[in-house]
Amino acid sequence: MTETTFDPKMLEALVCPVTQATLTYDADKHELVSKSAHLAFPIRNGIPVMLVDEARKLD
Repeated sequence: MTETTFDPKMLEALVCPVTQATLTYDADKHELVSKSAHLAFPIRNGIPVMLVDEARKLD
């Protein structure tokens, strides 16, 4: 099964659901990172999961 690729152009429309700040794309981990909220949101099958409960906390 091939993982669907995330389109980085989606970053123009997406913001952090907690802080409304811009996100960065981490291609290696397949995550959208909110530096302001210290959270990393997973991308599953090419779709960002923007739920705080699904996000990984960053140190």
